[in-house]
Amino acid sequence: MTRRLPLVALTSAALLLTACAAGGESQTPAATDSSANAGKTVTLWLAGGDTPDELRTYLTDTFKAKTGATLTIEEQSWGDLVTKLTTALPDAANSPDVVELGNTQSPTFTNVGAFLDISDLYDELGGSKLLQSFVDAGSVDGKKYALPYYFGSRYVFARTDVWKEAGVAKPTTLEEFNTAVKTIAQKNPRGIKNFSGFFIGGQDWRNGISWVFANGGDLAKKEGGQWVSTLSDPNTLTGLGQLQEIYRSASKAPADAKDQTPWLYINDSDVVLDADGKPSGKTALSAATIMAPGWAHWSIGDLEKKDGKDVRTWDPKKFETFVLPGTDGKPAPVFAGGSNIAISAKSKNPALAKELMKIVFSPEYQQKLGGAGLGPANSEYVSSLGSDEFAKALMDSASNSKLTPAAPGWAAVESSMVMEEFFGKIRDTSDLAALAKEYDAKITPMLNLT
Repeated sequence: MTRRLPLVALTSAALLLTACAAGGESQTPAATDSSANAGKTVTLWLAGGDTPDELRTYLTDTFKAKTGATLTIEEQSWGDLVTKLTTALPDAANSPDVVELGNTQSPTFTNVGAFLDISDLYDELGGSKLLQSFVDAGSVDGKKYALPYYFGSRYVFARTDVWKEAGVAKPTTLEEFNTAVKTIAQKNPRGIKNFSGFFIGGQDWRNGISWVFANGGDLAKKEGGQWVSTLSDPNTLTGLGQLQEIYRSASKAPADAKDQTPWLYINDSDVVLDADGKPSGKTALSAATIMAPGWAHWSIGDLEKKDGKDVRTWDPKKFETFVLPGTDGKPAPVFAGGSNIAISAKSKNPALAKELMKIVFSPEYQQKLGGAGLGPANSEYVSSLGSDEFAKALMDSASNSKLTPAAPGWAAVESSMVMEEFFGKIRDTSDLAALAKEYDAKITPMLNLT
């Protein structure tokens, strides 16, 4: 089954969200009084289809058994999630009680008071064992409003056979990786036209920022109570300079390509699908290496028929995975995918909503997440992901993962596509420092919008 972690596309509608009053009405009697809760309903919004039906059934059944109340799960699409949250969360009559949202979407809502303060539950739900970068994205002034639901991470998928034919060894540092993919592109052992040693789209900033993070740079930081863009920071420029060299010497990806479906170019052959899922073109092997979220392994391999369906079968003689190495040989900091979960400040049933959160963060459910290939929020249960190479790569890459800045206006940055615009110009600019400074001036005002 293909697991598609969210590529967070925030809309400017999020900026229209007005501050919500903290908390809802207190609930009497206790939330675990089954007889008193028999007529009550709690609504959970899940984003996309990543949570399997088996886990949804577990939540509804367990919630009913524990509280006597009914849990209604409504699936929302990633494409219009922010718009729907913007409209629903301030409206007590229509607000869902508990919501899943993208990790980088969290600051937009936590900074305007849309979620209930659940600091009192933090330790009970996992405390310091929870993925801290996600916790930070859901926190304001030390108070916890949104906690991690599941994580995914990005790592490298490589054509083992092509790497061997090019005589290039598996890299142990970022410098070795950069050299390796340039060497493979130059040698092009199979003489393939427009061949990439490493296929990375010109606008693929979500993978590209790994080079920034690995060199000690960042996209933004808080100074004197205000967020400022730091693309022109010396450390950031070092990473961007390395990425520019890869764009020029290792990748034949289009300058306007984003981080969608790079596996099409690492398979021997594949089919390009349009927005409706219908074939619109074909591809053949044209890249030795890609970087993608862990779920991409379901789309990589030899094409076979199974139960009448097209499936990809992984061939270890052709393919391998490894984490992008950092400058020190440890995993490079990569952008972490995944979701947070929070209680609406306008929930009519906050006590019951908290009971649902306890179920979500229970050992049983955390292990079920891992069994479904979703990284559990609590580090105690990551072993439930399994022990194959994909689970190992996911855990290793997530160990040093990072998120985008927890600035209240990050929604404005993403919705404006300014990051795509900036990264799309990196390959061809003759003055990277000047370009970075130009975009710092564009991005800084956006970061502080609320």
